[in-house]
Amino acid sequence: MNWWLGLKIEQFKHKKWFPVSEKRLEQAQSFYHKYGFYSLLLSWTPVIGDPITLVAGLFKENFWHFLIIVLIAKAGRYIFIYWVITGFI
Repeated sequence: MNWWLGLKIEQFKHKKWFPVSEKRLEQAQSFYHKYGFYSLLLSWTPVIGDPITLVAGLFKENFWHFLIIVLIAKAGRYIFIYWVITGFI
């Protein structure tokens, strides 16, 4: 859902109320194209995970690549939680 929202929010980037300036958006885009795909491995984190997935949509990350990496990250989170709860670790 966040990927789709990011994809659609771009149409509003020239509006006065848009919360990010054009310059900051260009800086973020440069950073994302350098590290973005791998930053999706942090999509499982509670506070920064949702914004990262929204930015992936904004910068038009390939949906299938996005889906695979986010599934790996979130599955890893729940596997780790399961191991902690069951005393495996």
